[in-house]
Amino acid sequence: MALPFPLHTIPTAPWGERQPTREKLTDQSEFAWRMLTRSYLSPESSKDLLAYTPMLHGRLFTETAKFRNHHFQPVRSGLATVPGPDDCAPQNLHLDGHPTHDRPLFVQFCANSPDEFLEAALYVQPFCDAVDLNLGCPQGIARKGHYGAFLQEDWNLIYNLINKLHHKLDIPVTAKMRILETKEKTLEYAKVILSAGASIITVHGRQREQKGHNTGLADWSVLRYLRDHLPPETVIFANGNILKHEDISRCLEETGADGVMSAEGNLCDPGIFAEPPAVGNEGREYWRGRDGKGGYRMDAVFRRYMDILYTYVLETTPPKRKPLFLPSDPKEDGLVGDVAEELDGQTADEPPAKRQKQSKKDEKSTSPSLLAMQPHLFHLLRPLVSKHTDIRDALARSRGGNMAAFEDVLIMVERVVKAGLIDYASNPAQYEDDSPPDPRGEEHETGEQNGDQTSLATAKACKRPWWVCQPYVRPLPKEALEKGSMRISKKDMKKLKGMATVDANVVKPKVESLREKVDQADGVPKPEIPKESMVCG
Repeated sequence: MALPFPLHTIPTAPWGERQPTREKLTDQSEFAWRMLTRSYLSPESSKDLLAYTPMLHGRLFTETAKFRNHHFQPVRSGLATVPGPDDCAPQNLHLDGHPTHDRPLFVQFCANSPDEFLEAALYVQPFCDAVDLNLGCPQGIARKGHYGAFLQEDWNLIYNLINKLHHKLDIPVTAKMRILETKEKTLEYAKVILSAGASIITVHGRQREQKGHNTGLADWSVLRYLRDHLPPETVIFANGNILKHEDISRCLEETGADGVMSAEGNLCDPGIFAEPPAVGNEGREYWRGRDGKGGYRMDAVFRRYMDILYTYVLETTPPKRKPLFLPSDPKEDGLVGDVAEELDGQTADEPPAKRQKQSKKDEKSTSPSLLAMQPHLFHLLRPLVSKHTDIRDALARSRGGNMAAFEDVLIMVERVVKAGLIDYASNPAQYEDDSPPDPRGEEHETGEQNGDQTSLATAKACKRPWWVCQPYVRPLPKEALEKGSMRISKKDMKKLKGMATVDANVVKPKVESLREKVDQADGVPKPEIPKESMVCG
C-alpha cells in the first residue's frame, strides 16, 4: 500500500512493503539519537526509516524564539519568525530535518488550541515531511495541561485541531492515539481522526491508564480490528510490545499495520531496526554468544553516539580511538581508547572523578542533543550500571555538554566490557540460562492477555550478557502486585479481574517474586535512574 499523499522523502514502494518507523516521546528523540538510530542502517535504507522529533508543546513553541531555538534547530540563524525562502537556503541549514541526513522526519506537537497548533506547525513546515498531533501521552503533566491522551473524550476539539492543519498546511498532518475501552469505541475514535484529515494514524495498543507499574501489554488484537474495519487505503502504524528486532515482523504480520513504531525498545537498543550481521561478520561492534544470541556492544554504541555528537552537534573531529577490544586480539593490543593522549597527561588508572575536578567547568549547554546525553546513557547502559555502580555514579555526575566527563565514563565502560568479554571467553556457561521455558510467558510474547501470564519468558528471551544492548522487560501488573510495588483501587480491581485479588487499602508485605529471584541470581539489583531519564508514552 502506498501512502495516500506525496511524501517526497519516502519512496512509495518500500512503504508499500510496510516498513518500521520509530518514535520516542518527550525529550528522547532529539537529532543526535535519531542519527544514531539511522547509522545502523545502510545509506539507502536509512532514508526509509521515519523518525519523530520529541513532543513539542504547541503553545510554548509559538510564544518565544528562545523556546523554539532550544528545542528545534533546523537553521543556524534560529526561528525568530516563521521561516521564509532565505532562511531555508542550504548554507543556513543546521540539524533538525536536514535534507541530507535527517529525513524523513515528522515533527510532533501536543496542543489543545487549533490556532496555536497551526502557528507552531508553520514554523516547522519547511523542515519536515508531516506534522503530528500527539494524542497518546498519558502522564500527569498532560492531564494538567489538557493535552495528549487527555483530549480523547473531546472529539470535537480533536477534529478541529487536525482539520485546521489539513486545510492550511502544505504538508500532511498525522496523529498518534491510544486504544479505548472497547474495540468498537476505538474504531469510532479512529474514524473521527481520519475524517478530520489525518493522513496516518499511529495506534498505541494500550489504554491511557496503562502506565508505570500498570503498563502491561499492548493489545495487538485491537489494531488488527482497526485494520480489518477501516478502509484498506488507511495507513496505520502500530505501537507497543516492540522489544527486539524480531518483534517488528511479528507485529506487522499480526496487526496488518503498514509500519511499526518503537519507543522504549529503541532507547535500550538504537540498532533495533537493523538486521543483525551474518554469523562470522560481527566485527568489533556486534557480539554473538555460542548460543547464537547477540546484540550490539554497549561500548561500541556509546562510542558511536559520542562521535555523532562531535561530528554534527559540536562540528568538530571526534577523538582518535584505538579499535575496540576483542578476546582474539594479541595481548599487547588489549588497551582500549587513546587514554594517555585524551586525558591531559593523566594516567589511565587515575579515577575519572579526580580528573573531572581538575578540568575547567564547561559552560551550560542549551543543545537538546547534549542535554539528553545522560538520560539516554542511563537507558542504554541499564544492565551494566546495575552491576558496576561506580560507573552509574560517574554517569550521574556527568552533565550535558561536558564531553570530558562523558569520555571518562566511556573509558570506564570500555574497561568493564573488556573484562566481561574475557570472563565470557573463559567460562561462557555462567552467562547461559538452561532452565526450561515458562509456558505462562508465551502470552507475553504474543501480546495476548490473561490472568496467568508472567514476564519471565520474555525476559529470558531478551536477556543478554550485561555488556550487550538489551530491552528492559517490565514486570506485568500481576507481578508488580505480588511484589507490593503497586496498589490498585476497587474500580481498577474490577478491570483487572482474574489478575490478582488484593485489598486495595492494605499495603502487603514485600514478597520475593519469581522475577526478583531471577534478578538476584543474575546479580542485578534494581537500578537507580534519575527522574529526568524517564520517558512517557
